[in-house]
Amino acid sequence: MPSDQGDDGDTPVPLQRPLAMLSPSNPMPRALRQQPMQIYSHRFRDAKPINFGASTSPRKLAVHGVDVSRWQGEIDWDTLRTQGANFVYIKATDGGDHLDPMFKQNWRAAQQAGLKHGAYHFFYWCRTAGEQADWFIRNVPKEAGALPPVIDVEWNGESSCKRRPSREQVLAKMQVFMDKLEKHYGQRPIVYTAPDFYRDNLSGELLNYPFWLRAVAQHPSKVYPGRKWLFWQYSGSGVSHGVEGRIDLNAFHGSEQDWHNWVASSVH
Repeated sequence: MPSDQGDDGDTPVPLQRPLAMLSPSNPMPRALRQQPMQIYSHRFRDAKPINFGASTSPRKLAVHGVDVSRWQGEIDWDTLRTQGANFVYIKATDGGDHLDPMFKQNWRAAQQAGLKHGAYHFFYWCRTAGEQADWFIRNVPKEAGALPPVIDVEWNGESSCKRRPSREQVLAKMQVFMDKLEKHYGQRPIVYTAPDFYRDNLSGELLNYPFWLRAVAQHPSKVYPGRKWLFWQYSGSGVSHGVEGRIDLNAFHGSEQDWHNWVASSVH
């Protein structure tokens, strides 16, 4: 998940206690919640295919999806969906002042195409967590039916921010950000991360949060031993009708029925 922005100063952020799960203020009507969406089978290709092993291939998972940003350009969402994109996470914000220029268009178009969709934020270590949460909330609609928000935490060597806070500082900043989002959206955020950042900061931490793990060479069980996970980003070199160039491919951890159950419990 690429970043687009440089960043600036920071001040210490206090650790906050996790919030309890909150009731939605604008729930989706029960009749809509009870209608499971059609699941399209995996028809993506991969420009750099990996053999994950017969028993741990992502193709064995029933529900696949994608994540997108400005770099995918104009997308034919109806075609992308029938290729196997049953959900999409859309890049929304970086740091405290950058909005992906395609976010609003992608959000509306994914909704119109009937895709389950959510937004993600690329976290910067040179901005306060509160500023970043406020910026995300300002730009991402509180929409009935949307998937839970995602915080993307990783070390980004291309950023102008070279700061690498301690594990304690990382966790404190993440907690402030996630608490603010949970309070606003009524959904527990999902944590997206990559192997090196996970080893430095998140192994054994945040056990009450769902994780979305990048593992493009081995199964998550080998890269993140002992970590329960919700989504697996298994490729950054996917190829699909409906989108030009490469696209990230992801899978949900569970059966088709598990997916419907998770959506029913996580989407308002």
